[in-house]
Amino acid sequence: MATEQKTVKVQLVRSPIGCKESHRATVRGLGLRKLNSVSELQDTPAVRGMINKIDYLVKIV
Repeated sequence: MATEQKTVKVQLVRSPIGCKESHRATVRGLGLRKLNSVSELQDTPAVRGMINKIDYLVKIV
């Protein structure tokens, strides 16, 4: 019996240039590189917190 992990897709829609260094590090930590790049991550409280921190740079697909 395999339990399926819930995932969330995040897309980078604004450039992190000019943002705080910690916000840029969060973008990289989510696996986002270029504009419009999409990363599929497990839906955990830690990932949710990272998304909330940079919510003005990303959108949930």
